[in-house]
Amino acid sequence: MIDQVVRLLGYDFAQNALAAGVVIAIVSGVVSRFVVARNMSFGVHALAELGFTGAAGAVLLGVSPVGGLLTGTVLSALLIGGLGVRLRERDTVVGVVMAFGLGLGVLFLTLYPRYATQAFSILFGTITGVNSGDVVVLVVIGALTLVGLAVIYRPLTFATVDPEVAAARGVPVRALGVAFLLIMAAAVAEAVQVVGVLLILTLLITPGATAERLTASPGRAIAISVGVALLCVVGGILLSLGANLPVSVFVTTLSFAAYLVARLIVGPLVLGTDRAGRGPEPVPGG
Repeated sequence: MIDQVVRLLGYDFAQNALAAGVVIAIVSGVVSRFVVARNMSFGVHALAELGFTGAAGAVLLGVSPVGGLLTGTVLSALLIGGLGVRLRERDTVVGVVMAFGLGLGVLFLTLYPRYATQAFSILFGTITGVNSGDVVVLVVIGALTLVGLAVIYRPLTFATVDPEVAAARGVPVRALGVAFLLIMAAAVAEAVQVVGVLLILTLLITPGATAERLTASPGRAIAISVGVALLCVVGGILLSLGANLPVSVFVTTLSFAAYLVARLIVGPLVLGTDRAGRGPEPVPGG
């Protein structure tokens, strides 16, 4: 198996897959921390489904399905953000928009006269099929995504921790919500190429959920989330090359294992050490 992996790493397709995987893992790891903190798991799923609608529409028009994927996620983010991003109405708006988008996707696939192989490949990911040009595009999208997130990092963190106090102090909570939806749309469009629409939660939720179990520090949580995403994506690609199985199988398995370890083994030890370092809890009135 190792010999096969080493041999395949000499080919351009494997090198491109690893390069793309590293970029996607870094972006997904950073965004995942905020997805979990802002309780936007349903939003991730919706953007991925609507990105597939965009890809199906692009195939129908005879243009790049990846471009359609990105367009679909961005337009969906703008629509969801425009209709409402407050917590009490967000899930309802997401559900309404997702249902409409899926209906359009079915229409696009029905109108397409041939089998939409390119669109359906987005359901399961095609990381080993990217070329050097795709890698460049991913790097550009990833860089823009990270720069955008860096610009709004401090107010977004404030609005995530305590949105009511942030709004009272003049922080544009609603605008930040829309901006993060757009950042999340770009991250979804990238991550889909590794695990596909059906497994998108793996890269945009599990790393952040794992980090949340290990630390309460936002900065440290982002670092851990990126590390978990890199481990899962790079490890998944290497295992896929050796076993000749889809990359998504190993990415999802590794991410689930990382979450279980963090939740059941490492997390409790970290919390226990933290409590031991602080000493016993004070007794009221003592």
